[in-house]
Amino acid sequence: MDLDTAYQNAAHIPGGAEYPARWAAAAGAFRERARPRAMLGRAYGEGARQYVDLFMPEGSPRGVLVFVHGGFWRAFGPRDWSHLAAGGLGRGWAVAMPGYTLAPAARIGAITREIAAAIGRLAAETAGPLVLTGHSAGGHLVARMACADLALEAAGRLARVVPISPLGDLRPLMQTAMNADLRLDPAEAATESPALLAPRPGLPVHVWVGGAERPAFLEQARGLAAAWGAELTVAPGRHHFDVIDPLADPTSDLMEALLGGL
Repeated sequence: MDLDTAYQNAAHIPGGAEYPARWAAAAGAFRERARPRAMLGRAYGEGARQYVDLFMPEGSPRGVLVFVHGGFWRAFGPRDWSHLAAGGLGRGWAVAMPGYTLAPAARIGAITREIAAAIGRLAAETAGPLVLTGHSAGGHLVARMACADLALEAAGRLARVVPISPLGDLRPLMQTAMNADLRLDPAEAATESPALLAPRPGLPVHVWVGGAERPAFLEQARGLAAAWGAELTVAPGRHHFDVIDPLADPTSDLMEALLGGL
């Protein structure tokens, strides 16, 4: 199997190349509307990308929903996705979007530690339960937060983790061209693969993936859910780029999976 092709998305989605500009425009417009209740660029470290954008609902938040962006750890930033905060805000939750240092400037293990630090800072400055979600590489990163081996100051506050189209087993990525940036070796691929690690006992995890995604992503999602005994939803008709759209709708099935009953 050609693994470079297996993990390509844009080339296999109609109009795939147009999505990044569309996301950025929607995110920018949303930030302008949300600015009166937004706290942008809150640093959790000294790096240029080590910041969190925090969007607050009207009234006291019921908790904090954290969204970690994807891009194969090499692309994008939290401000490409600000508009996806609308669903959580509509349900009365604060929504936090952390940035992180991108590869090749950081390896995946270091990025994992950055997200843990961001969540620790959020926990110190907010109240209520924490629900974590992330897409693609971000799905991998929130799944890492759910691993029992990871020291996380806020572990006791975690109420639910929903990895969306996650990369749970990093070993295949060593055979792709992107590994020139990721620099994965067998040791790091093993220690940073959630599907090869034990989850935190008692923490609810719900894996979500689009039914029209590339077979490699369906296999990754199913593999993580099977390894952890987690609930799995395959969203009919959704591909890798629109599987996250329901995050902007407070009434969607994905938002119910994230925040229902909390």
